[in-house]
This record gives sequence, structure tokens and C-alpha cells, in this order.
Amino acid sequence: MRPHTKKKVGLVTLATVAITSSLAYAYWTAEGSGTGSADTADGTLALTVHQTSVVADMGPGVVAQVLTGNFDNPNSGPVYVGTVTASIASVTKASGAPAGTCDASDYTLAGAAMTVDAEVPVGTGVGTWTGATIKFNNKNVNQDACKGATVNLAYTIS
Repeated sequence: MRPHTKKKVGLVTLATVAITSSLAYAYWTAEGSGTGSADTADGTLALTVHQTSVVADMGPGVVAQVLTGNFDNPNSGPVYVGTVTASIASVTKASGAPAGTCDASDYTLAGAAMTVDAEVPVGTGVGTWTGATIKFNNKNVNQDACKGATVNLAYTIS
């Protein structure tokens, strides 16, 4: 009867190994799923750029005048500004100015991209920028239409 007993032990051992292997296999291949979320700011941080320099009396032979300014930062913390870039948005002729054209080509804007490379703190009239210059572009034609004109500047930040 001993040979018969050996078979039973062998079968029990084989069954135990099979169950253990099955459990280990299930552990390593477990699957699942889930969800989650995280919000990021939309990146819209409003700053207002102000020109603080007064540019006046531009005309033939008058030297270039420097543009300077600061910012209003209404955000809850400082905002980094890399550059302020000036451009001529338009030119408005004076009322009663002589006939003719007066436009952006009658003015020279130099150094328009001004490096700030700083964080602008929260507040009004904070931070500074400077460096661009503007002057009347003396052409070899009659420019009387520009007498009393207003040059409207635009500023962008990045």
C-alpha cells in the first residue's frame, strides 16, 4: 500500500504548487483604473504699460527723445517681464494742419525692443523700462502736414 500513499502525496503537492502559481500569477497581472485632475493657471496675467516720459516738440533737426515708463500690476503676485517693445500705432494730424500726408514713415523709432528682464511687483507705477528713442524723420520733401501731429505709440510686453 505504500505505492498508493505516495501517489496521494504527489497529487496534493502538485495541486498546492498549481494553486500557488495561480495566486502569484494573479498578483503580478492585477489591473485597475481611476481618474484624477489638476488645474493650471491659464497664463493670463494682466499688466498695463505706461509711458512716463514726455516727448514734445519733435521736428526737423531735433535730437531723438528717450521713451521711459513703468507698469501697473494688479495680479496677486509679481509678473516677469522680459521685454517691452514700442511701435508707432498711428499718427494723428493736427486739426487745421496743411494738406498732405503725415504717417509713421515721418518718424524714426530706434531701440524699440527694450530689455527689462525682471519681475514686476504688485502695485501701481512699479518697475521701469527705458531705452527706445523717437525723433522726427527729416525727409527731402515738404512735411508741413506733420506740424502739430500726435504720434500714438503702442507697447507690448513679453
